[in-house]
Amino acid sequence: MSAKPEHYDVIRQPVITEKATMASEAGAVVFEVAIDANKPQIKEAVEELFGVKVKAVNTTITKGKTKRFRGQAGRRKDVKKAYVTLEEGNTIDVTTGL
Repeated sequence: MSAKPEHYDVIRQPVITEKATMASEAGAVVFEVAIDANKPQIKEAVEELFGVKVKAVNTTITKGKTKRFRGQAGRRKDVKKAYVTLEEGNTIDVTTGL
């Protein structure tokens, strides 16, 4: 079972924030994922890349903020995050990187 290149397109990077750390204590890991990725794709990608069993996937889309850059109005990208709950006994150490 080797990881397909598409799995790296689905999962962009782990999210390491205070809220994500709180979620990890409850057995969940937070990833930034592709905006068009769906829950079955995210589940398959995490299981293949990390060799763990996934219990549930919850997603949220954060709309990009409007910011000013050198006086010009610009807009940050929309970001999709996936809260991946793992089965009992499975862990992922996101500090090591992909």
